[in-house]
Amino acid sequence: MTEENKLITERKKKLETIKLTDKAYPNTFRKKDYTDKITDEYKDIEKENLSEKNVSVSIAGRLLTIRNMGNSSFANLHDDSGNIQIYLQKKQVGEENYSLFNNLDLGDIVGINGVLFKTKTGELTVNTTSIMLLSKSLRPLPEKFHGIADIEIKYRQRYLDLMINPETKNLFKTRSRIISLIRDFFIKDDYLEVETPMMHMIPGGAAAKPFVTHHNSLDLDLYLRIAPELFLKRCIIGGYEKVFEINRSFRNEGLSVKHNPEFTMIEFYCAYQDHVYLMLLIENLFDNIISSLNLGSKFKYQDYEINFKAPFLKIKFYDAIEKYAANIDISKLDDKDYVEAYCSENGITVTDKGCLVKTHLDIFEKTVEKQLIDPTFVTHYPTEVSPLSRSFDDDSSLVERFELFIAGREIANGFSELNDPVEQSNRFKAQVNSNDDEKMSYDDDFVTALEYGMPPTAGAGIGIDRLIMLFTNSASIRDVLLFPHMKPKK
Repeated sequence: MTEENKLITERKKKLETIKLTDKAYPNTFRKKDYTDKITDEYKDIEKENLSEKNVSVSIAGRLLTIRNMGNSSFANLHDDSGNIQIYLQKKQVGEENYSLFNNLDLGDIVGINGVLFKTKTGELTVNTTSIMLLSKSLRPLPEKFHGIADIEIKYRQRYLDLMINPETKNLFKTRSRIISLIRDFFIKDDYLEVETPMMHMIPGGAAAKPFVTHHNSLDLDLYLRIAPELFLKRCIIGGYEKVFEINRSFRNEGLSVKHNPEFTMIEFYCAYQDHVYLMLLIENLFDNIISSLNLGSKFKYQDYEINFKAPFLKIKFYDAIEKYAANIDISKLDDKDYVEAYCSENGITVTDKGCLVKTHLDIFEKTVEKQLIDPTFVTHYPTEVSPLSRSFDDDSSLVERFELFIAGREIANGFSELNDPVEQSNRFKAQVNSNDDEKMSYDDDFVTALEYGMPPTAGAGIGIDRLIMLFTNSASIRDVLLFPHMKPKK
């Protein structure tokens, strides 16, 4: 029998002992107080004054330390808001309650009634008058939880991470707050929050490999949402002028520190605006979040100190390649042989040998992105790799599009929307005929919707998980997802 199994057996025996006199999993205790509010209200009150007040409390939570001293004991009780010390005396709680306490283990969830006092060292403590076991922890908590050695536990058993590491719990509270700040920002700007389908008849809205599912009743394959874009633009066609959706999207791609198969993003669309408006809006959104989190315009992310002071840097797509791609001859980018040789020499995988411009994008993603540390809008993307974007009036080979990069990662993508149905149809057809594994499908219904007329529109998407990585100084996307995808254990 393993050591863990021995401990589980011992805990189960304790539970059986408790069952002789108490109900094992009662639901009669009603929590009235929270440890953070108790601490905030009474931490600065003098010991004698606190004793005179005779403050009664009713708290519940998990025991994470126990110090038994014979006929009296100390323990620390943790709830969602924090922790507080509790004190038990056998003569105070009685033989039965104290016997119950002696059968408790780290991780057990209890309800405590008692009176506040301060110890000789001045620590705020609950002098217990009664104790009730609410839920038994049959498994022992990990002994050494902090550090890289326990990364598997942190991700696979996030509940243990939340239970033991207050930093993790606070990170996810910050995540929730950031999402609320984003939602409030758009609502205050008169954007309407909408919901669009998560299962699509055809994959669309972005270039990515989809997940496929099956509808049994219809005997029909469906695709999990890659992006909500085409449905949100249908809302604009229908007459809404400002819409957004905080959505869960799915892309059938590999796992990495910046990729998870399902992820959270926001997409937002505004009629009668263009891509320049979007860049200003994103700068204002970031400023709002940073101010609310009290981060300051410069703060550290991993090995970088990033300057978020607006306006953000801007550089055109081909100018960025010329500036950051080592030893490249920008004048030869139209030479297929030269470009393929450059990719071969620099270990760049060519994703579509039939599309030279797509190879330009391969070069950009491999050589440029990682060097864009401070917030940088890359603009003027090639039309061939931007099938949903409006082209510039004076140059149809480039589109009114940007991507925002921070700390070497794409954070946002936005553009003036293509609203010409004939041109959109041609772009879809070009996608269908390409050799790219992540090409878009032809969306006949969306083209039909465009034929009813869509006003000039600007739309963008922001990866919320990557944004939260930045604002919480988290190295991996798994750190900011409560339950990230993991390879099965062997």
